[in-house]
Amino acid sequence: MSAAAATGRFMYFAFGSNLLRERLQLANPSATFCTTGRLKDYVLNFGLWERHVDNAWHGGVATIEFCPGAEVWGVIWTLSNENLTSLDNQEGVSQGKYSPLEVLVETNEGLMLCRTYQMNNFHACPPSPQYKQVYKTRQNTKSELKSSCSNVLISSLKNIADCCALDHYFFQFTYIHDPFLST
Repeated sequence: MSAAAATGRFMYFAFGSNLLRERLQLANPSATFCTTGRLKDYVLNFGLWERHVDNAWHGGVATIEFCPGAEVWGVIWTLSNENLTSLDNQEGVSQGKYSPLEVLVETNEGLMLCRTYQMNNFHACPPSPQYKQVYKTRQNTKSELKSSCSNVLISSLKNIADCCALDHYFFQFTYIHDPFLST
């Protein structure tokens, strides 16, 4: 039994809009930053769970797909077991949008067993400018990263076009010194 489970909490690996504390805590007030980490053998993709479906983001949203040799960087949160249902609801589990997965995430503290989510019936679709802004905002919110003594690359979105024909900006995150990255 993990230390988190013994205290009535679980670990959650976020790689999309839930990188932002403000977004995650809307429905899951117990969410507390734990650390950052990387999920090996998965790749970050953007899409929709049905063709031509509209959503609040007006474009593709993040998911992970198995891909040997790839990796996805994200944030590990601890949440109260009481928020498990609200997190599932936020991810659309009962609507068949996402399915929960248990994954091992590599961190400075070692491997952590985390809950995460993978999109069902994936159809590729570029993210909207506002969805991509989540990653840019997360990159600029470094206080949590500094306090964790683990400044890591969260995600690389270089050359991912967004779905707005009038606004094709590109950005990438830069590596911040972290001894964990050099291993």
